[in-house]
Order: sequence, then structure tokens, then C-alpha cells
Amino acid sequence: MFLAAWPGAGQAQQAGQAAPRVTVAAAITEDVVQDASFIARVEATDTVDLIARVTGFVRAVGVRDGAEVAEGDLLFEIESEQYAAVVAARRADLAQAEANQTLAEVELDRRRELVARQAVAQSELDVAQANQQVAAAAVRAAEAALAQAELDLGYTRITAPFAGRIGRIGASPGELVGPTSGALATLVREAPVFVSFALGERQLFDVMQAALAAGGSIGAPQDRIDVTLRLPNGTEYGETGTIAFGDNRVDPATGTLAVRAEFANADRLLVDGAFVTARLAQQDPVPMLTIPQAAVQRDQRGSFVLVVGAEQTVEQRYVATGRTIGASVAVTEGLREGETVIVEGLQRVRPGVPVEAVLAGTSVGDGN
Repeated sequence: MFLAAWPGAGQAQQAGQAAPRVTVAAAITEDVVQDASFIARVEATDTVDLIARVTGFVRAVGVRDGAEVAEGDLLFEIESEQYAAVVAARRADLAQAEANQTLAEVELDRRRELVARQAVAQSELDVAQANQQVAAAAVRAAEAALAQAELDLGYTRITAPFAGRIGRIGASPGELVGPTSGALATLVREAPVFVSFALGERQLFDVMQAALAAGGSIGAPQDRIDVTLRLPNGTEYGETGTIAFGDNRVDPATGTLAVRAEFANADRLLVDGAFVTARLAQQDPVPMLTIPQAAVQRDQRGSFVLVVGAEQTVEQRYVATGRTIGASVAVTEGLREGETVIVEGLQRVRPGVPVEAVLAGTSVGDGN
């Protein structure tokens, strides 16, 4: 039926019937910033569980749930009297050991003089030397015991090791705590933060080649690869991050490389553990031949477009397409810049038929 009807259509054209009107668009070269999207997770640069290093009753809690703290702020205080008493005892032990050492040294000097005058046997000098060495060792032991006691006393004051936000407080005043009682609270540094994701092998080499072309390498400060984020509610995050780390091997189980980007997180909007969408974008745009996606059709052989030639006739052309850029698609083979493809009226035309081509976006009467 179709083949029999087709000559009739050509005779109608010869009889003066108007050629079907179609809308066309030109294949143009655009500078495109290449990017790729990944599911990523926000990770704090520093996080620590605050655990009591000595056993005792909590005297005071100096912070509230969820409060921001500065480095060195007092968070918890454990009753310190027993540890202060131990420090005092160790100081007394040290003083006694030092006195014994002094006495041993005096006795050693006396024995040396007596041996020199041959008033006593050499064995008495040997005993004095051994006693002096024992006294010196006792002083060193007393100094170590005092240092440990002072450390224990210092552990009764738990301060913030860095600035950040405290989590839920896990201890109350009067509660007995110790090394085995669990975390008193968790402290998280909120700025900057890391965003971690995994690059597939193909994406990895695309990114690395782009970085090398820009004068850098994956994981190096000079990389020219920007990282942007889309938050879980669909909004775009205002800050741009930089690649801070790329692992040195591909995971053989997943075929991916672990990558970490760093964000300043000045507004504290990125929360540790949250999932976001990360996008890698090469700063230097790459020229690509593009056409509207509406022009591309597919059959068993692959993707094709209908091209309007210089004589206003339709030609079917198979093409190789690349990545999608908004409402356009990149064409890597089959088209040249400036050639026009049909984007509207595809159902009214066939290859070889003359058409009236109207450039997309041009206001033209319908001619009826």
C-alpha cells in the first residue's frame, strides 16, 4: 500500500500541491562543561567520642545538647579530690627518693676517700656505688609515678579537642563514669566537611584525562575539576568544592575508586552522614556538535535524523550520539556543523520528499 501510494504523492507535488512544512534546527558547535553525577555522603573532617579516661563522679557538665563549642572549652568535670591527693602523695615519694639519693651520693664520696687512703676495703666502695644507683633509680620511678598522677588529675577535666558541635549529652552530674562507661558525648567538626563518592572505571579515566589536560591530576591541589552538590530536597548547594583526595587503587570488588571532595560549609547546611548528589564539572568547556533531542529517532539500526539538504529534500542519516546537554544531545558522527535536521513535522515526511523548511524560532504564517 505504501509503495503504491508513494508515486501518487510525487505526482501531487508535480501538480502544484504545496510541500509539507517542517521545522528544522541547525547542528551547531557549543562549548559544553562536561559533568557527571554521583550519589555521595557527607563526612565530618573530624569526629570524636568523648570518653572519661579516669573513674569518678561527674561534678559538672559545662555544655548543653547540640551546642557549638570552641577548642579548649570545658565540657565535663569529674571529682578530682582523690586524684589531687594521689598527686600530693607522689610528690612526697619523690622528695623522699631525692633525699635518699643525696644521702647515697654523700656516702659514696666518703667511701671513695677512705678507699683512697686504704682505710677500708674496695668492697665497701662497691656497695656504696650500688646504693647510689638504687637511689637514683628510685628517684626516676618516683618522677614517673608523679607524672602519671598528674595526668590522671588532668583527665578529670574533659575539654573540646577542636571546635565543633556537641551531640547528645550522655552523662549527668553525680553519675559515676569511667573508661568503660561509654561516650559522654560526640563532638563533630562542622566546617569544613568532606563529601565522599565513588568513580566508576570509565568515569575515573574521563576525569583523570580532563584533569591532566588542565595541568593537574586527580587528588592534586591544582586539579581544575569543580564539585557541586544537589541537596536531598532537590535544591542546589551554593558552595563549590574541590577534590581533596583520590584513593591510590581501584576496588577490585566494585570497580570503583574512592574520591573525597572538601567543602567549606560556611552555612553549616551540610550535616555529617547526609546523602547528597555530587557533580564533577570540568572548568574548561569542550566544543561539541549538538542538535535538539527532538530530532533524534531510533530504529533497529540505531539513532538517525532527517536532514534537509540544499535542494530542500529529506535525507535519512544515521548518527552516533553522545551525552545529553539539557534539551540537546551531542552528535559524534554522521553530521556536520550547519546541516539542518527536522525537529517538528517528522510524521509528515519521508526520505526523498521535498519540504518547506522553517527554522525553529522563526515566526512564519501557516500559508493556509
